[in-house]
Amino acid sequence: MGKQITLKDAISIGIGGMVGGGIFAVLGLAVSLAKGGTPVAFLFAGIIALLTAYSYAKLSRKFPENGGTVRFVHQQFGNGVFAGGINNLLWISYIVMLALYASAFGSYAAELFSITGEKAMDVRICQTFIIILALAINYLSVSLVGRIESVAVIVKLLILVAFIGIGFYGFSLHPENLHQLQPSNWESPFLLLSGGMVIFVAYEGFELIANSISDLKDREKNTEKAYFGAVGFVVVLYILIAIVTVGSLPFEKIASAKDYVLAQAAAPTLGQIGFTIITITALISTFSAINATILGSGRVNYDIAEDQELPRYFCHIFWGKPIGYLVTAILSIILVNVFNLESISTAGSAGFLLIFCLVNYIGFKKYQELESKKSIHLIASVLCLLAFSTLIVQQFETNVTGVLVALGIIVFCFVMEWVYKTVGFKK
Repeated sequence: MGKQITLKDAISIGIGGMVGGGIFAVLGLAVSLAKGGTPVAFLFAGIIALLTAYSYAKLSRKFPENGGTVRFVHQQFGNGVFAGGINNLLWISYIVMLALYASAFGSYAAELFSITGEKAMDVRICQTFIIILALAINYLSVSLVGRIESVAVIVKLLILVAFIGIGFYGFSLHPENLHQLQPSNWESPFLLLSGGMVIFVAYEGFELIANSISDLKDREKNTEKAYFGAVGFVVVLYILIAIVTVGSLPFEKIASAKDYVLAQAAAPTLGQIGFTIITITALISTFSAINATILGSGRVNYDIAEDQELPRYFCHIFWGKPIGYLVTAILSIILVNVFNLESISTAGSAGFLLIFCLVNYIGFKKYQELESKKSIHLIASVLCLLAFSTLIVQQFETNVTGVLVALGIIVFCFVMEWVYKTVGFKK
């Protein structure tokens, strides 16, 4: 209460939100789609993230109230069915992200130790257990969640930077796979773009900065620096990680280790020790992301219910916390155990691309009030919509289930809001 955060703190929040479980979950998926052009795919996604960060920065500076995206939507669209549907989509997209992080945790954990002797069952046990554990920690102590996140951010960044440095050194020892980065091994521009969009979930966490802008010191001067500092750093980090991964392993090995490829990429230079270190880093990173996502999504759910866009039931307190914490965890457990990684990633990316398209549109409509450049908001909004369409078209050819899940979630959010508003299910 009343405690201000520095620019460094705000940038750390953004970096921590992005470099959570996303890169560990979707890197192998990106390589399977873009092949040697994976760094370019991350660049495409990063450009859209940077342009969207411009809209978030301008809106955050003008409307610094807690709530971030939820408040921006209300500023433009009021409190009707459309605004409620978008905000419900934000909550459901958090649930999808939670499932994505849990999927990554389960895949890496199953490589480190065996529980039943059957890998598929071990993955399911681990990904379910970690959500339950994180839920228990959130109910036990919110401050403990914060301490875990603070330590995890430092640990994972140090190890990822070391991974990049060692990876580039390893090129001099094992240069046989560097040819995979040549343009001749890139997929078509369409697949590069769609690959970048499938893994767009690895960037979505920068929007968490919006929830802390009201406490930022020198807000007028530092808001844009916070967003661009966080997103810019992560874009470079992801591109370098992609270069090291594609340059270290043959495509066949990347495909066979798709769910835990970052750990496999450390093995050529550091052997089993490198594999183990990166695996442990992935477990720490995804666990901290799950912790933070349960906390954030539970609060978003509560805010939406308080704004009467969800039943008041979600304002109920269960064991000292909003019931949305428990509901979010249960839905994530169901999702992660029913659908595969690609379907979950597609649904998460589609949800956030649509939300970001709307946030950029809000910036476009309010550019005079924001004292911003109208053209940047418009370009960002159009690119998000184009990226959303590209994702749906490409995935429909290879992953119909993922497309149906993504579109089904979007339709469900608006139908749920329409039923709530018209039938008046207030309890």
